[in-house]
Amino acid sequence: MEEEIELRQYWEMLKKRWIIVLVLPLIAALTSGVISFFIIKPVYQASTTLIVGKKASEAGQAAVQMLDNSVLQANQQLAKTYATIAQSRTVEESVINHLDLTMNVAELDKLITISPVKTTEILEIQVMNTNPELATDIANSMASEFAKAVIEIKKVDSVSIVDTAVLPTDPVKPNKKLNILIAYVVGLMAAFGLVFLLEYLDNTIKTSSDVETILGIPVLGVIPSFEAGKQG
Repeated sequence: MEEEIELRQYWEMLKKRWIIVLVLPLIAALTSGVISFFIIKPVYQASTTLIVGKKASEAGQAAVQMLDNSVLQANQQLAKTYATIAQSRTVEESVINHLDLTMNVAELDKLITISPVKTTEILEIQVMNTNPELATDIANSMASEFAKAVIEIKKVDSVSIVDTAVLPTDPVKPNKKLNILIAYVVGLMAAFGLVFLLEYLDNTIKTSSDVETILGIPVLGVIPSFEAGKQG
């Protein structure tokens, strides 16, 4: 019974300040929408994949090669090593010179993510930029310059490009719908919190139940409120 009374009190609080509950989440969602659609620049991602491991020789191309677990694990470890080489200053400087970029190595490095694809010999190079064409060019140039560096450093041709980067058409961020939804939920939570805070700070006595709750004395009677009629 007490829980029912408390729930009714909460409902009355929300009803009394329904404008806050309605308007605040809408304002938050609208603000997030404006920022996501008109202020934040869309970011595009281009990616290319490389396979780490020696190519088969011409004489052995017709034969089926079987890789045992030890060879596979070794190549996976090489993929991690090559990821470090791919994002080295030498490779990134070569990309900057090749594309005639106006950024330095530190700025370029922030755009690039290189990681081995789980439990495979494949290495993935991802490039994010607000310019989709530039992101694509950097990704493909990274793959090309990386292959050259591996040939020079490892003295073997051990990198093959599996997929070249293609021009992205859809941005990866911001996620506009998700941002609006999150803003609405946060605004709704903030509205509830504000309603409860205002109710907590309101010490005025409005009902007979408030008298019993705050003063701890029973209510013996209630004087009704009415408008006196005009005398004829």
